Amino acid sequence: MKIKKAVFPVAGLGTRFIPATKAMAKEMLPVVDKPIIQYAVEEAFAAGIEQIVFVTGRGKKALEDHFDRSFEIEHTLKDKGKDDLLRQIQELVPKTGTIIYTRQHQPLGLGHAIWCAKDIVGDEPFAVLLADDLIQTDKPVLSEMVKKFDRLRASIAAVMEVDKDQTDKYGILDAQKVEEDIVRIDDMVEKPKPGDAPSNLAIIGRYILTPKIFDYLGKKKKGAGGEIQLTDAMKTLLKEQPIYGYKFHGKRFDCGDKAGFQMANLAFALERPNIREKLIKFIQEIQKDF
Repeated sequence: MKIKKAVFPVAGLGTRFIPATKAMAKEMLPVVDKPIIQYAVEEAFAAGIEQIVFVTGRGKKALEDHFDRSFEIEHTLKDKGKDDLLRQIQELVPKTGTIIYTRQHQPLGLGHAIWCAKDIVGDEPFAVLLADDLIQTDKPVLSEMVKKFDRLRASIAAVMEVDKDQTDKYGILDAQKVEEDIVRIDDMVEKPKPGDAPSNLAIIGRYILTPKIFDYLGKKKKGAGGEIQLTDAMKTLLKEQPIYGYKFHGKRFDCGDKAGFQMANLAFALERPNIREKLIKFIQEIQKDF
């Protein structure tokens, strides 16, 4: 089956960015001139996704408004002859029915957020994108994963190597290489201490999952941090179905972390020809102070 639906868990409060996120969804924090969430949505549409499912919570109205029409702004831009900007904001709004919103009423973890989309996803494979994981690459990660799924017909997670002392921040894999950029997962552990980690190969925020995952998420079994963990459900799914890891090519930025967010802004800004030279000059100047 074609991957047509993508779930975006966006109910988090973004407490690490308070006070910036006191009245604004963390997914709306800008990287250069686009909200974090827009990069992930564009990646999904580029992969052929036809329907976006946002799993939201309180305080996410700005996110919903971002992907809706703003007749006042459009009218102003049209009157001022700013046709390029007008085109950009009009392109943000997909056709009716392309974006669906559902609520996660309790902060019970990533696994629970995905389970909240069960009735919308239905009995078909689907993608999951975590917008905080912003990836700079020539080949959009989800597009490559869809190609892998078309051939392997099994759940796939994007994976990368992390520093060994950072394993307690990720779902860590015990896996074996089967192709140049594909591993078959034998086991996985959610946020193990470095001494207990089976490897330093970590799952990051891109998944393609079969609908069988909902059977295990629906049990609402709590794991690390007292939350319903997706990794735990995937670990159980392994007993019935194979799961693969895709070692993507590119640079991942953790935009849920203040330092990672600033690094993403710099890296993506340096890709813009109209501001690149000014930034390079500025970086060279401030380097003298360190």
